[in-house]
Amino acid sequence: MTPHVELRGVTKSYRRRADVFVALQDVDLTVNASEFVSVIGPSGCGKSTLLMIVAGLISPTAGLVHVAGARVLRPLTDVGIVFQSDLLFDWRTVLGNVTLQAEVRGQDKRQARAKAIGLLKRAGLEGFEDRRPWELSGGMRQRVAICRALLHDASILLMDEPFGALDALTRDQMNFVLQEIWSEDRRTAILVTHSISEAVFLSDRVLVMSARPGRIARTIAVDLPRPRPVDVRESPEFLRYQRLLRDEIGYG
Repeated sequence: MTPHVELRGVTKSYRRRADVFVALQDVDLTVNASEFVSVIGPSGCGKSTLLMIVAGLISPTAGLVHVAGARVLRPLTDVGIVFQSDLLFDWRTVLGNVTLQAEVRGQDKRQARAKAIGLLKRAGLEGFEDRRPWELSGGMRQRVAICRALLHDASILLMDEPFGALDALTRDQMNFVLQEIWSEDRRTAILVTHSISEAVFLSDRVLVMSARPGRIARTIAVDLPRPRPVDVRESPEFLRYQRLLRDEIGYG
C-alpha cells in the first residue's frame, strides 16, 4: 500500500542567537490513505510543528516529506486545516465563513454554496446558515471551522487541538460529530491532541511522541470496531488502550 503521507528522517531546529533549539529529530512517519491517526505526547514535544511540516507551512531542517507520492516543498493546496482557535470572521455569516474557502480558491460560487449547506447539515447546523459566529457556542463554531476545512474536498484533514478550548461535555459531543463526518468519506486525517480518550475514540492508530526533541516513541493500533458508540469508552478494551497510552507517556 502506497502511503498518503510519509516523513523520513525529519528534523526541525531553530537558531536563537547562539543557541540551537531542536523541536523534532529523525521523525519517521507513515499514514495510509483514509487512515485516522492521532499524535499525542508531552507539551512542547513538537506535535504542532510536525503537523505544519506535513502541510508544507514549515520546512524541515533535514529529512523528506511526501504527500500523495510528491515531495512537499511548498504549502499544500489539497489539505484542510482546523486549529484550536476557529478563526471565524464575525462580520460574515456561518455560511459565508464556510464558503470563504471557495472564494479564495476561485471556485464556482453556486456549487460551493450548495456543498457548504450540505456540510452544515451533516454537522448539525442546519438553520444556522445566516447566524453570525458570535451567536454560536464554542462547539458550534468549531463545527463551522471543520465544514470550512472540508469544503474544497481536500484529501487530507489536519487538526491541531481543535477541541482543546471546549468544556469536557462539548468536547465529547464534538468527538462524535467528527467521527460521523469523517466516516462518510474517510479522508486521511491527522489529529494532534492532548486527550488520550479522544485519541483512542477517534483513531485507527495513535502515535506517541517523546519529550523534546520530539520523536515517534511508539505506535499503537486501536482495534475497536467502527462506528464507535458512546458506551465504548466504558469497555475494558477502551480502558486498556487508555492505560497503555498513559503508561507510555508517563502520566501514571
